[in-house]
Amino acid sequence: MKRWLAIPLTLALAWLLFTLSPLWALYKLADAVRHHDAAYVETHVNLRTLRLSLVRQIVLAVREALDADPNIEPKDRQRLNDLSYGLALALAETLVTPDTVIDMLDDGWPEKLDLKRPPGAHPVGLNMQGFQRVATYYAAAEMRGFRAVVIPIPPEAPRSERTRIRLRLRGFTWRLAEIEMADALRGEVAAKIGRVLAKARIGAGGDR
Repeated sequence: MKRWLAIPLTLALAWLLFTLSPLWALYKLADAVRHHDAAYVETHVNLRTLRLSLVRQIVLAVREALDADPNIEPKDRQRLNDLSYGLALALAETLVTPDTVIDMLDDGWPEKLDLKRPPGAHPVGLNMQGFQRVATYYAAAEMRGFRAVVIPIPPEAPRSERTRIRLRLRGFTWRLAEIEMADALRGEVAAKIGRVLAKARIGAGGDR
């Protein structure tokens, strides 16, 4: 009887250790962010997938703003949509470097970029100092199968003020693969690109 009981207990313990493994990786990442260890971040962040993720988020936010503007003609909307992708790609290249990833995660806002914080926005960064903080992150983590986990930063903040990160398992190492920007940051990035698109639209109008 004890032998049969040991099997489910062993499996339960193995699953617990597996679900704790991304938290250990996140703890190490938080420590690297706190000490501004760009070398560690570079080897534990998938910069390529992170850039693609940010491009998708930025383009979607800009297109939603363009679609909501009734004063834009369909042919202009398509041209601005195409232009927004190029601008988002250029901005993502700027956003996704080891230094800017640290800048974004240390307090939830990339100060090195020319992005003004909206009034009332209080982004909070990645902080896992203390057992209670680690336990809070563990409770908020969402396993997506066996190879991905999504974790909100900070877990207790309102949805609009949380940054959500996705860790993916590659071999035996969890790596940061995606950062879903908080609403305030995504809105400011979209507004920045929107201002550039507005100038492009005015310039194109002046040529006709």
